[in-house]
Amino acid sequence: MTITTFNPMIVTKDAEATIALFEALGFERRHKKTGINDKDITTVRMRYTGEDGKVFHVDISQAPVEQDIPSIRMNVRDFDEARKMLEEKGFKNAQGERITDTGSSRSTMMISPSGFTITVAEHISK
Repeated sequence: MTITTFNPMIVTKDAEATIALFEALGFERRHKKTGINDKDITTVRMRYTGEDGKVFHVDISQAPVEQDIPSIRMNVRDFDEARKMLEEKGFKNAQGERITDTGSSRSTMMISPSGFTITVAEHISK
């Protein structure tokens, strides 16, 4: 399995407040995806570049959740391979059997047996 990016992700019902916090820390909005899963789910990718040139990302998703969900965003070259490997380790798809397909990516949140989550995504080249 090839991992292309790995960073924190926060799923929250109040994305603007969370985004404002990260902007105060020096992060900038980089990319926004809306209408995910045919619902009012939006994800904003944020980027911070330190004085030493190191780059950090955090993804913040607005979704109808009761409480914030901290997750790890893991972009991979092969979504099916990554999902299968996680399932072999006991992870379950948080969406049942549904896979989110936005046209430019495929993803889903996987929940470990102990409760932490990894949101697996593959970007689709067109």
